[in-house]
Amino acid sequence: MVADEVLLLGAAEVDAAAVLLDGVVRHTPLEHSRALAERVGGPVWLKCENLQRTGSFKIRGAYTRLSRMTADERVRGVVAASAGNHAQGVALAAQLLGMSATVFMPESAPLPKVAATRGYGADARLAGHDLTEAMAAAVEHAERTGAVFIHPFDHPDVIAGQGTVGLEVLEQCPDVATVVVCTGGGGLVSGVAAAVKARRPDVRVVAVQAAEAAAFPGSLAAGRPVALSGMATMADGIAVGAPGALTFAHVRDLVDEVRTVTEEDLSRALLFCLERAKLVVEPAGAAAVAAVLADPTAFRPPVVAVVSGGNIDPVLLLKVVQHGMAAAGRYLRLRLRVPDRPGSLAAVLTELADAGANVLEVAHERTATRLDLGEVEVFVVLETRGPEHARDVLARLDRAGYAVTTG
Repeated sequence: MVADEVLLLGAAEVDAAAVLLDGVVRHTPLEHSRALAERVGGPVWLKCENLQRTGSFKIRGAYTRLSRMTADERVRGVVAASAGNHAQGVALAAQLLGMSATVFMPESAPLPKVAATRGYGADARLAGHDLTEAMAAAVEHAERTGAVFIHPFDHPDVIAGQGTVGLEVLEQCPDVATVVVCTGGGGLVSGVAAAVKARRPDVRVVAVQAAEAAAFPGSLAAGRPVALSGMATMADGIAVGAPGALTFAHVRDLVDEVRTVTEEDLSRALLFCLERAKLVVEPAGAAAVAAVLADPTAFRPPVVAVVSGGNIDPVLLLKVVQHGMAAAGRYLRLRLRVPDRPGSLAAVLTELADAGANVLEVAHERTATRLDLGEVEVFVVLETRGPEHARDVLARLDRAGYAVTTG
């Protein structure tokens, strides 16, 4: 099938990649999510590519691409640019195939991803503030040294390798109706769509982008790849400024819908994966789950949500968990005015303890001009079990006679 001179991949290319990858990559598990199924109204499964070698699906495309290089190209070695997951995929593939690899990563790349890339034997170099600048450095290195540049998504071999995720989905869930896939540059969703649509054209394929780094909606509207003017998302793995020509054509012709999720959606999904699915997932890897959580009735079951990666910086994990708890209504910030006398603060804390709220922070103010003489304003940050519990806490304080403001 041809679209604007771009040859789209079909079943044969993905099948051939599956043969190459046999014994190299893991057939990752498909885990049922009862909590998501209750929201959707039918079975929902998580395709756990966060449990793949290197912690993401990227090894599939990288190994497929590198294994098809000529003998001359292998001698020259490879160079890539990545925020982390493609870097690790290329590094491991090069190690397995006995090739040298240089990887340029943004200066902001999470340190665990940099360390893991070096651990697989690659020469990891920090260059530029974002992936665009790192990619420019990689291209310059390729031109100067003769190393082969390995594009993170816009190459037929890379797309074919990523498409093996779709083959496994069809094998593991033969009655699947909807496949939901996180999307940055589009390599994974292009491959999954090529694999799935070739065998089951009735299956709906949905791409999910971070709203703050969503290049596909504008590109599809314009009929060509259009670069974003800027990006600001915690989901570094899908923070790609523009689709490639090849992935654009695949998404345009094979993907049924492109949806976006907010930063709050992403953090809520990451927290959901930790609490309910017992999975460590990076923000990009949680994008498909975020879309299902945000609008569960939009997905016809059985649904498979691809959890694409789990390489998250522990520092970011802490921040995202806290943000996710706030987005889920698990934190409550209160201000109360109480008499300035011994025991007043203790009485407030007793009410909160009896309500089952966990006090995280307490502060009080005596000197503000807005306070009456003999008054103290108490500021409290609480951890609750969710919005309903937060309402119960507020109602209890109201019954106790406290004037409370939130926020």
